[in-house]
Amino acid sequence: DELLAAIKDRMPEKRYIHTIGVTDTAIKLAKQFGEDPKKAEVAAILHDSCKYADRNWMKQIIIEQQMDPTLLQYHHELWHGPVGAYIAKTEFNVTDEDVLNAIRFHTTGRIGQSNLEKIVYIADMIEPNRKFPGVDDLRKASEELTLHDLMIKCITHSISFLINKYQPIFPDSFECYNDLLLQKKGQVKE
Repeated sequence: DELLAAIKDRMPEKRYIHTIGVTDTAIKLAKQFGEDPKKAEVAAILHDSCKYADRNWMKQIIIEQQMDPTLLQYHHELWHGPVGAYIAKTEFNVTDEDVLNAIRFHTTGRIGQSNLEKIVYIADMIEPNRKFPGVDDLRKASEELTLHDLMIKCITHSISFLINKYQPIFPDSFECYNDLLLQKKGQVKE
């Protein structure tokens, strides 16, 4: 409740409702897949804490904190994850690296995702307030697939969406997709 109150003024009402939806979905998925619901809750509440932050300020944080400079070559929409993890650590005293990574990579995914990272990524995509073609199929899949296979389905949907819109795709997303498939085929140790 304290975290929700702290982030409420940082975003429009619609994004706050989204955040609650992501939180509820992340808790449900954490329980379903045997992960810590409290960690999922904290990561989900804070995942969009910087979504509406000033772009120049976020750019400065990325530079000062020596985050991946490749971020600055891509759309500023990607910046709120890494900057949000920084704020979670410095302002909200989150020290759990898994929670921070779940915030950091919730828009892109990455190689070697933890289960918590997958849960927050998926919850952000399928929470009840999302409306896009295919979301109902993803929600249904969340009840039928393993966490790993569900993540493959979600990252595939995300990459396909960006390709169809002729948008550049951040390298972490392609690497996440490849890593997940190689793990599934047993070519990379999970």
